[in-house]
Amino acid sequence: MPCLSLAPRLALAALSFSAGAAQALCLPAACNCTVATTSVAFGSYNPLAFGNTDSTGSVKVSCGGVAGLLIPFNIALSAGSSASYAGRRLRSGGNSLAYNLYTDASYATLWGDGSSATQVVSSSVTLDVLGLSPAQSFVVYGRIPGRQTAAVPGSYSDTISVTLTYY
Repeated sequence: MPCLSLAPRLALAALSFSAGAAQALCLPAACNCTVATTSVAFGSYNPLAFGNTDSTGSVKVSCGGVAGLLIPFNIALSAGSSASYAGRRLRSGGNSLAYNLYTDASYATLWGDGSSATQVVSSSVTLDVLGLSPAQSFVVYGRIPGRQTAAVPGSYSDTISVTLTYY
């Protein structure tokens, strides 16, 4: 009878975000924006699988201020602990897994700060008569490439800083 050997699967902690806000040209009395996030939770990873492991999280922007005001904004993501957008790494002690974050479901555009072939996400809101806007949610697409056969079991994580710049 043939024997089936299952590769160990890696438990991955959620990729977490630390939210912050940066203000540019908008006077504090005229507008105020905040950012909230949900983590990218990859779940288990099989280092012998050829397929990628994908997951999503979100960045939500809410603004308030003077009624009728148009507030353009940019959302930038940091490189995380690896300090490189091209080589983002999830870490578990001295071990790591390559991964990246994208602006689109086709995983073609790296989400970063606009440098090193990355893009920021840009949008705008118009405040209603009460000086509020509905929250806008933006999907963060995460991908761990398949066949990282040197990976060892562990709980892998990274922390990404989110910078919201509004004008």
